[in-house]
Amino acid sequence: MTYLSKRIKRISVSQTLEMSKRSQELREKGVDIIDMSVGQPDFPTPAHIKDAAKEAIEKNYTFYTPVPGYSELRKAIVEKLKRENGLEYSKNQIVVTNGAKQALANTILTLTNKGDEILVPTPYWVSYAELINLAEGKNKFIQADISTNYKVTAEQIEKAITKRTRILIYSSPSNPAGSVYSKEELEAIANVIRKHDDLYVISDEIYEHINFVGKHESIAQFDDIKDRVIVINGMSKGYAMTGWRLGYMAAPEWIAESCIKLQGQYTSGASSISQMAAIAALQGDNIYTMGMNQAFKERRDLILSLLNEIPGFKTYVPEGAFYIFPQVKDYFGKINNYINIKNASDLSMYLLNEAHVATVPGTAFGNPDCIRFSFAIGKNKISIAMERIKKALEELTS
Repeated sequence: MTYLSKRIKRISVSQTLEMSKRSQELREKGVDIIDMSVGQPDFPTPAHIKDAAKEAIEKNYTFYTPVPGYSELRKAIVEKLKRENGLEYSKNQIVVTNGAKQALANTILTLTNKGDEILVPTPYWVSYAELINLAEGKNKFIQADISTNYKVTAEQIEKAITKRTRILIYSSPSNPAGSVYSKEELEAIANVIRKHDDLYVISDEIYEHINFVGKHESIAQFDDIKDRVIVINGMSKGYAMTGWRLGYMAAPEWIAESCIKLQGQYTSGASSISQMAAIAALQGDNIYTMGMNQAFKERRDLILSLLNEIPGFKTYVPEGAFYIFPQVKDYFGKINNYINIKNASDLSMYLLNEAHVATVPGTAFGNPDCIRFSFAIGKNKISIAMERIKKALEELTS
């Protein structure tokens, strides 16, 4: 007889990683799969960052690291936040983590008690809801739709707040929609936050450097609520360092200290080699990052134009990140000789099996009417994928 904890039963498998797994299984059988399910830049890590890692190995940076991270890296993060974001932090407010996902987990587990409400604008990144479930919190979803580019308003947030509300968590630029909150929109949200002394904000800024509409804006810029904002960021997206597993958080010192306490018991410090590489990334110029951003913008424009040629896909213009989240409910109820498309999950599986293109159903992100495409792949693959999808969808009948 198997025995599992209620804790593990409370959370679901990541649908993003599950779709990636299924894609890999088909690929191992010889099927030519174009994977648009995983949010991973296809660019290699820049040479100067790899060189720093090699040098770290040669200099024997191969021992356990301090739980909050090397002092040199934490100082580099402080300098980055001041230089690029105009945010003032001390070294003691920075915690280096094993990817930005751990920074999110640390914060949610540190601030959430059983039954606490966490406000989650929808659509949301898949792991938000499950991390909240793990912490025994209560997800309180605030619905946004395609008409607002999937952004919620300050008025919606204010209406959702109760005496049990503990945290607002959101991302900008966002996953899965690529939405970007402007300074004016964030200021309106900050005006709501300042009315509630026990309400904290987790601002996920991992896609900061993939922005097609101008300067990145952080809600931490508003000084009177900064002591209730936890900024989450990392090296994966903007520096093409997904496999290096290096994230960080900037927070009030008492929250940072509590996250260090938690991290010290379940992973300890992040990789020594990755940390030395991250210092080089943060202190180097942003030419490579800017080049990636331009490439992603061109890919955004390409996939948008091709999706607009497919009947039944309702689109919008993503302003950042490398995702598009079209509404696809016009295909629900359509059939072919072996499948009835009842929902987005059915459509994603159909596209995987028939078009050999991996996507992620919108149910994973809290919106069952959509599917997510990652355009973090080359233009040629995007064109081929859209051609395959268009052909496969033409074979469906009402």
